[in-house]
Amino acid sequence: MKAEIIAVGSEMLTPAHLDTNSLFLTHRLNAAGFELHLKTVVGDDSDDIREALCAALGRSRLIVITGGLGPTEDDLTRDAVAAALGRRLALDPGILAGLRKKILRRSLPSSRLVERQAETIEGARVLPNDCGTAPGMWIQHGDAVIVLLPGPPRELEAMFESQVEPLLAKLSPFRRLASLSFRVTGMMESQVDGLVSPIYRQYPEVQAIVLAGKGFIGLQFLRRLAPGENSADLEELSAKIRAALGDAIFTESDESLEAVVGRMLREAGLTLAVAESCTSGLMAARITAVPGSSDYFLGGILCYSNDVKTGLCGVPADVLHRHGAVSAETAEALARGIRERLGSSIGLSITGIAGPGGGSEEKPVGLVWFGLADGAGCATERRVFGGGREAVRERAAAFALTLLRSRLLGKGKGGQP
Repeated sequence: MKAEIIAVGSEMLTPAHLDTNSLFLTHRLNAAGFELHLKTVVGDDSDDIREALCAALGRSRLIVITGGLGPTEDDLTRDAVAAALGRRLALDPGILAGLRKKILRRSLPSSRLVERQAETIEGARVLPNDCGTAPGMWIQHGDAVIVLLPGPPRELEAMFESQVEPLLAKLSPFRRLASLSFRVTGMMESQVDGLVSPIYRQYPEVQAIVLAGKGFIGLQFLRRLAPGENSADLEELSAKIRAALGDAIFTESDESLEAVVGRMLREAGLTLAVAESCTSGLMAARITAVPGSSDYFLGGILCYSNDVKTGLCGVPADVLHRHGAVSAETAEALARGIRERLGSSIGLSITGIAGPGGGSEEKPVGLVWFGLADGAGCATERRVFGGGREAVRERAAAFALTLLRSRLLGKGKGGQP
C-alpha cells in the first residue's frame, strides 16, 4: 500500500514557497491506510514530470500529482502524464461547456489557454473542481492509481475531501490508521528518545517518529489496523510513554504550548503580562495567536533600551548599572515591574543577548535570563541557547512558556529547554 506524492511547480524549488499541499495530503493518506514513502518536487518541465512518474510507477501503488493543471504555458502536467502512460489527450465537451460558464460568470477572458483545461487523459475519471476551473483526474494504470489534483490549496483540499477520499476508501484494504501523538517540553530530543526508544522498540508493528518542533519535541506512533484488528498494543504503549515522560508531556494532540498555557491561566483565573527585551514581542505574539487570549493576557512592553526598562517597567537604574541588562537582577526587576505596572497575576520577563554581536566571556551570545513573578514571589532562570539570532529568540520565547507552565503546574522552576 505504498503511496507517493509528486508536487509540480518551479516555485517550490525556490526559498519563497513551501509545499503545504504535501503536508495536507500526508495526513489524509496516512488516515486512509496508505504508507507515504516518498515525496518529489519537480519543476515545470515536461521531461522531468514524465521521468518522475515513470519512476513512481515502478515502486508505488498510489501516486498523487499536484499542480500544473492550470491554463498557463507552464502548466504541463496533463501532457507529461499522458506521454508517460502512452495515452491520448482529448477535449471533453462537457467540461468545456462548464468551464465556459464559469469563465462567463466570473467575467474572465476566454482563450485557448484557458480552454485547454478541458483536455482529459484517455481513460481518466474526471474530478470536477467546484472551487476553481482546472478539473482533476483519477487514472487506473495497471496495478497503480494516479490522481491529478490542482495546485491551489483551497481547490486541492476540497477536491480531495469530496471526491478522492471516497475512492481511496474502496481501494485500501485498511479501515483506519491508529495513531498516538505527544508533545513534550522542557527536554532535548536526545533526552526524550533516550527515555522512550527502549519502550517503542518492544512494538515492531508500530512506526515511531521523533521530531524537533519549535520549542517542543513531537512523538508520533502509527499502527495500521486491518479490519477487525484492535489497537491494544497502542494503548499499552501509550500508558508506558506517559509513565516515562510524566509532566513533560503538555498535550496528546497538535495543540500548541501557548494554547495549553492559556487554558491553564483561564481555568486558574489568572492574568499575565510580559516584559521582553531580546525576544522583542515573540512571546506576546505566541500568546495572542491563541483565540480568546484576551481573557488572560493583559499586555506587554518591548523594553529593548535601558531607558524603557527603567521608565516603563520600573527597573531601578542602579540595578542596571551594577548588574547589566542581561542579569538575574534585571530579569527579576522586569518581572516584578511589569506585574505591578499592568496589574497582572503573573509577570514574565525575558532579557538576553541574541547576537550575533554583543557577547563576552562572562556573558556569551545566547545567554538569556528569565524572571517570573507572582503573589508567592519571584524566580529567575538562566539559559544559554545555541544557534543564530533567530534560533536564540525562538528558543527563549519557547522556554518562557515552559517556565510559565511549570509554575502553573505548581512545580516551581522550569526544566531544561
